[in-house]
Amino acid sequence: MNTEFKKEFINKWNKYFPGADLPISFFFTDVNNRKSIPKPVKGHRCLLCDLSKVRNGKTLCLDVHSIGCSGGKRYLGFEDTLMPHFEYFLSYGIPGRVEGERYKKSPDLVKEHLKHQKSFKAPAHFVVFKRWDCLEGDEEPQVIIFFAPPDVLSGLFTLASFDELEPHGVIAPFGAGCASIVDYPYKELYSGRPRAVLGMFDVSARPYVPAGTLTFAIPWPKFVRMVNNMDESFLITKSWSKVKHRMKRNHK
Repeated sequence: MNTEFKKEFINKWNKYFPGADLPISFFFTDVNNRKSIPKPVKGHRCLLCDLSKVRNGKTLCLDVHSIGCSGGKRYLGFEDTLMPHFEYFLSYGIPGRVEGERYKKSPDLVKEHLKHQKSFKAPAHFVVFKRWDCLEGDEEPQVIIFFAPPDVLSGLFTLASFDELEPHGVIAPFGAGCASIVDYPYKELYSGRPRAVLGMFDVSARPYVPAGTLTFAIPWPKFVRMVNNMDESFLITKSWSKVKHRMKRNHK
């Protein structure tokens, strides 16, 4: 992480988004940071529970054994398997055997959906989550993740579209909460035109984030462009100053 760029973003963020939380980042690594690896999980635990600590400044380093959710292992690239009867779990269930979440109308629809959501293999043994201001000089974030309310999201969304020819510089694909902040934006890194991902619409994940909060995950190359564009964008206009004034008032 370039120290000057790190400071530059913090200064611009505080200038244009006063009082808004700094984003967190993630990157894959083979460096074992034992101090920040949780103990192996017993039972189910949503990744979003642990990310709340990262938002408060704690570093989190995860491997396949410290993720307490089969979906989390899949969407972070550590496993390729799905739970038994997943197509029923995501739809209407199997009476007496599988409780259905009813996020899709039928098991067949789930199977078709999965054709569009291919898994990826984690490129290293560990994934590290860190808040922006905690990043160190030898660490290179791959995706930047904002947890934000509507006013902040409006700014990020508009900034993401500032230098785009097409109207879809931001996508909001269906998926688990962890898929929207890791799986989808990580895959966008390797597309010809990386897009930002608006997420955290997963009803099951909503209890683990504050009310009024969604996520906005940005692949690193696009994030750098967005930061470089800030001083010539709508952020310097009277229109944004009205939103910024409300941010200041709400922060107080």
